[in-house]
Amino acid sequence: MQTALQIVSIIISVLLIILILLQVKGGALGNLLGGDAGGGIARSRRGLEKILFQVTIGLSIAFIAISILSVVAFQS
Repeated sequence: MQTALQIVSIIISVLLIILILLQVKGGALGNLLGGDAGGGIARSRRGLEKILFQVTIGLSIAFIAISILSVVAFQS
């Protein structure tokens, strides 16, 4: 069981890294380093960008839940 949780957490973490990098890919290098290339104008997410954002949130919640579960279940 512990090995299965570790494998699942590794898979989720790799997917999270990929999704986060896909979201940053649309921004300029200044945005990546903390700058504001958009001129301060907020924009809403639409289409694929919105789906990527929602999947990222879901995977991060799943990763946190699996991490907590593995710590609580195998505390010995």
